[in-house]
Amino acid sequence: MRPLIRFSYRNKDLPPFSCEFRGRRRRVLDLPLIAWLTVIWVLLWSGLHWANVLTGAVVAVAVCLAFPLPQVDLGLRLHPWGILRLAAFLLYDMYTSGVKVTRQIFADHPHRAAVIAVPLRCRSDLMLTATAVAMSNVPGGSVVEVRRATATVFLHVLDADRPAELDAARRSVWRMEELTVRAFGTRDEIARVAGPPPTAPHTGDRPEDRGEDA
Repeated sequence: MRPLIRFSYRNKDLPPFSCEFRGRRRRVLDLPLIAWLTVIWVLLWSGLHWANVLTGAVVAVAVCLAFPLPQVDLGLRLHPWGILRLAAFLLYDMYTSGVKVTRQIFADHPHRAAVIAVPLRCRSDLMLTATAVAMSNVPGGSVVEVRRATATVFLHVLDADRPAELDAARRSVWRMEELTVRAFGTRDEIARVAGPPPTAPHTGDRPEDRGEDA
């Protein structure tokens, strides 16, 4: 006899954090959505009681069964150890970059800024966006453009006096991409970032900013 409810950890064909409800018609329920609808129900009743939580869960399941949403796999996976590593690296990078920017402000000589093109290894919209947002939160560099067709981010860096600084900025982007994918990516994406980074052009200009004769 088939069980009435099957969870995603027992059935790898289901989206993560979901369950399958078998009745007259097969329904797949998104557990985070049910939890969020339950929270809204409890907030509407302005009281945290077991009766409100249980009633909210029943109402949330009934709503999801009556009005099913299309199944869309965004490619999001949660890896606890990867999330901890990403958070630790972000805190460390924000601190060291903040100190570096402070030193540049009080330096005697001005620094040359540049915009560099950094091709990424993953081409999914989710990983591109997550990597760009993570890089924008670090002082000293900001993403000015993301080119989806070529999976390339254009990063504005403050210290571009030496080629070594540009290479260090590219390696920082690739490191952030790897940690982001290992925290939220699929197995295929994790295998992709395990390989060597793509070849990046050693230039501080965007391709369209170059002359026709270059």
